[in-house]
Amino acid sequence: MTTARIAIDRARKAPARTATQPATLRATAAAVPEATFAPTVSEFSELYNEYFGKVFAYVYGRVQDKEVSLDIVADVFEKAFVKVRSLRSRDSFGSWLFTIARNEVSSHWRKEKPAQKAAREAAIEKELHSQPKSPEEILVHKERLAFLSTLVRGLPKREQEIIALKFDAELTNREIAGVLSTSEVNVRVTIFRALRKLRDRMKNLGDSLG
Repeated sequence: MTTARIAIDRARKAPARTATQPATLRATAAAVPEATFAPTVSEFSELYNEYFGKVFAYVYGRVQDKEVSLDIVADVFEKAFVKVRSLRSRDSFGSWLFTIARNEVSSHWRKEKPAQKAAREAAIEKELHSQPKSPEEILVHKERLAFLSTLVRGLPKREQEIIALKFDAELTNREIAGVLSTSEVNVRVTIFRALRKLRDRMKNLGDSLG
C-alpha cells in the first residue's frame, strides 16, 4: 500500500473534525496562498467520502466489474491525493477528479488483454445462465442482454461517456462540460440525442417482442 493510500485510510478512520482548530493548524492554513487549493488529510477525507459513490458509479458503469472498479477508484483517489495541490480552487475539484477517473478507465481498457476480457465476459455470462429461471425471468434476462448490447454498446463512445457521467455519476451538465472540456450546450444536445436514440430503440425492441 502506498503512502497516499495509507494517509487516506487513516483519515477515513480518524474522528470527524470540529469547528475549532488548533492555533498551529489555523496558522498553517493562513500561510497557504488563497489561489492554491491545499486541503489537509482530514479535509481530503471529507472529499473522498463526498465523491466516492459518484466516482464508483461512473467507473462501474464503464467497466461492469465490481472488484476492478474498486481498484480503479482507489487509483483515482490516490492520484488525486498526490496531485491535489495543483488545483487553484475547491470548485474545480469535482471536474478534475472525474477527468482522472476517465483517464484511469481508458488506461484500464488499453491494458486489458483480449483473452482476459473474453474470460471475464464468459464468467459473467455463465453466472447469469447458471441460476434457475421461470419463463418470465428468462424473458427479462433476454431483454436485459438485448438492452445492454443494442442500446448501450450501440451508442457512439462519446454519447456513452456523457450518459455515464450524467446518470451513473449524477453530474450536472456544467460539471460534465468541465470534465470533457466542452460547452454545456454541447452536453445538453448530446444527452438529448442519446436519449432520443435510446427511446427509439427501446420502442423498436418492445415492438419486436410484442
